[in-house]
Amino acid sequence: MLIPVTFLSLAVLIVTSEDTSPYPPLVNSHFQPHLYHGCYGDIMSMDTPGASCDIDRLINCGISGSEMFAEMDLVPMKKYETIIKDVGQKQCVDPALIAAIISRETHAGSALRDGWDYQGLKFGLMQLDKHTYQPTGAWDSEEHLTQAVRILTDKIKAIQRKFPTWTMSQHLKGGLSAYRSGIDDIGTPSDVENDYTNDILARCKFYKRHGF
Repeated sequence: MLIPVTFLSLAVLIVTSEDTSPYPPLVNSHFQPHLYHGCYGDIMSMDTPGASCDIDRLINCGISGSEMFAEMDLVPMKKYETIIKDVGQKQCVDPALIAAIISRETHAGSALRDGWDYQGLKFGLMQLDKHTYQPTGAWDSEEHLTQAVRILTDKIKAIQRKFPTWTMSQHLKGGLSAYRSGIDDIGTPSDVENDYTNDILARCKFYKRHGF
């Protein structure tokens, strides 16, 4: 029995498209939020000690401290759940990671005045510095959140290119560090093990368990 040439061409096209895809297939987070982790690793499998404990912060630190602050921000964070998930899906980023950054940076917007920090230097839920970026959209809009998440993914990809032998966890932490402080001072894996990255990963796990 002869198979039509058009059918064979279509089959080859489908297989080729699947085999050359640079990212894992997306999972619809609205139906299976516990399965979706985007393109930058499963954060639930990454180790983190949580927020740093030092002489100035002997309590409210570690994993319990990170989770305490994440829980404090959970109710106001729910206001942004829809746009967080939509942006996460479109940019292939775990929505729980976006929520964790928003919690760390602005306490889900509650620490802002008209979208700005108290110094008037950083704007939006994920706090973009006006001296480095030209903010787009309203501070709590999907447009602006998309801008910030794209900047984050650009930083992660820059770390991937600079340190191709690093683990996925190190690439993610490196991207978070670069998002906060720039990439120039990152040279070794120890440079990305800091309070900011470890606190965010601990908060991320909390939000993952709470539906993000």
